[in-house]
Amino acid sequence: MASRKTSHQNRDNGDKYSILLPTYNERENLPLIVWLLVKYLGESGFNYEIIVIDDGSPDGTLEVAEQLQKIYGEDKILLRPRAKKLGLGTAYIHGMKHATGNFIFIMDADLSHHPKFIPEFIEKQKGGDYDLVSGTRYRGDGGVYGWDLRRKLISRGANFLAQVLLRPGASDLTGSFRLYKKKVLESLVERCVSKGYVFQMEMIVRARQLNYTIGEVPISFVDRVYGESKLGGNEIVSYAKGLLTLFATT
Repeated sequence: MASRKTSHQNRDNGDKYSILLPTYNERENLPLIVWLLVKYLGESGFNYEIIVIDDGSPDGTLEVAEQLQKIYGEDKILLRPRAKKLGLGTAYIHGMKHATGNFIFIMDADLSHHPKFIPEFIEKQKGGDYDLVSGTRYRGDGGVYGWDLRRKLISRGANFLAQVLLRPGASDLTGSFRLYKKKVLESLVERCVSKGYVFQMEMIVRARQLNYTIGEVPISFVDRVYGESKLGGNEIVSYAKGLLTLFATT
């Protein structure tokens, strides 16, 4: 009975959550992540929409998304595809133009971010009226699963360097599972110039500059279930360059 009452309260408070899912070659993962999102958001009674931004995936991701839209309805699954890969920042801008929620979740579509944490993000945000809530792998019960020692060392090292140079006031700079007030995300994206893996880091640094409040929720990060990781040597070099640029300009 208590959970049913909470569910009605969640629906009636006027808040709506837009989940942005940028995709590229995620045909195996997309049905699972969408099912989990519908499950956890639906059970909690939150008003939501899922916006799929596919960047011309050659594996048929968009066709899978179209089938999911037929299953769950056009009011819950919005398709906003683009012709080719144009970058994460522009994907968020594209998605936000079509978002009708006053809060926006960003997360990966490859199942490395489990939707079961979403109610915790929302509870944290409401408890402190935070401008953004970031998932952290490096505090509390947070952790990383499925990575080899090299990946863990790279991630830890990248995060440590960023902490030392930038002092951002958040424990996980490179993570991409976050909840933003829509107006805050719009403001940050306008100011960010980085691309690739540095983009998420710059978002936190800019948030600190603008005195936005940041909450954190410990999450378990699981390496992608299907498909290949997109982290390579070029991304590591780009990260280092971007980190030094941020250090010099912020």
